[in-house]
Amino acid sequence: MQPATLAGCGAIALWAFLGLLSRAAASLPPLQLTAMSFAVAAVLGVAVLAARGRLGDLRQPPLAWLHGVGGLFGFHALYFTALAWAPAAEANLINYTWPLLIVLLSAPLLGLRLTGKHIAGAALGAAGCALLLGGNASLTSSALPGYAAAVCSAFTWATYSVLSRRFASVPTGAVAGFCAASAVLAAISHFAFEATIMPDPLAWAAVLVLGAGPVGGAFFLWDAGMKRGDPRLLGTLAYATPVASTLLLCAGGYAVFSLTTLASAVLVAGGGFIAARK
Repeated sequence: MQPATLAGCGAIALWAFLGLLSRAAASLPPLQLTAMSFAVAAVLGVAVLAARGRLGDLRQPPLAWLHGVGGLFGFHALYFTALAWAPAAEANLINYTWPLLIVLLSAPLLGLRLTGKHIAGAALGAAGCALLLGGNASLTSSALPGYAAAVCSAFTWATYSVLSRRFASVPTGAVAGFCAASAVLAAISHFAFEATIMPDPLAWAAVLVLGAGPVGGAFFLWDAGMKRGDPRLLGTLAYATPVASTLLLCAGGYAVFSLTTLASAVLVAGGGFIAARK
């Protein structure tokens, strides 16, 4: 497996904790949580760039900023909104249709050929997610806005990820600037539409870990993976994230574990194994 694809796998592992940490910080309004998490990620990212003498990576053309900020800010604002407005497990799983979308969009947007193993792996992963959603879901009309936000977040992230390959000349270090701009946009939106809530110790801890991992370091790993790795394989392997994320939600007491979850994990793991085979 290519080193860049392995980096993308690291991002997938970190994202398994996104749902759990988001629920731990659920006392915060969605846009406030987005702003705080991105602020932590930006500070850490810029500090690393400064230490390496690479602050020049932040100077990028407007289109690169539109792609980066639109993808990062748009996805997380929608994702945190979905978790706030709909049941955690259901919103989490609807959002995680983005791996399937990445696999499918790789052909029309990048001209990459989808082989039988990619399609079979994606089909098994989709079956696993569908089983998990159908077995545990309690879809209610009152949560429809949250479900809609989850669908939009999936499309936003899939499009951002696939189109990253068209910005291969943009260094990964520029992600630090995208995080900073996303933090500013989220803060402006927060003050315009939400009431500020002082985080409790658990929320503070969740925000710091989010900013360092799932809403921080994972972006740099994913950027490298999507630009120089195999997006079809990463899209298929990313099916492991919703199952791992749901298991962590169960472990944290935010969702209920069942045999359906175990069966879904087997399907998802099988799909990833098929897609990853030489």
